[in-house]
Amino acid sequence: MHDEMTMPRTQGQTLPQKFYSGLRLLDRIPHDLIALISRLSIGAVFWQSGQTKVDGWHVTDNAVYLFETEYKLPFVDPWIAADLAAFAEHFFPFLLVIGLASRLSALALLGMTLVIELFVYPDAWPTHGTWAVCFLVIIAGGPGRISIDHLIARHFGNNAR
Repeated sequence: MHDEMTMPRTQGQTLPQKFYSGLRLLDRIPHDLIALISRLSIGAVFWQSGQTKVDGWHVTDNAVYLFETEYKLPFVDPWIAADLAAFAEHFFPFLLVIGLASRLSALALLGMTLVIELFVYPDAWPTHGTWAVCFLVIIAGGPGRISIDHLIARHFGNNAR
């Protein structure tokens, strides 16, 4: 016997209605899974980028050179920009992966993405748009139950996602 809550009702339905009922199953993809995949995947993108900027605990000369010649951020010294970028691309992805201060971390990296889009690679909007969606999933919906944020919220009695 099929549970009516888990199986779409298709008897007596037209083909388009059956198709739509099948699509409604996609509504059951849990936010927790979507948020976890968003946190891990976008965290990995920024972590890997950060790894290209450092050698051990030091920002590489090549990273500074890129900020001097290719990235050319207005109003920011290339040495400071390289250091800040290397820090942000390690710190915030780490927080995203463990699910701590997730919304704040996603917001910080979304800001970084906007700077990259506006000042560095304006033609890369399809890639940056994809990154933005991952961040917005976390900012708008929270990090999900597989996160330290959720454990903290549960401990303090908040109904966090």
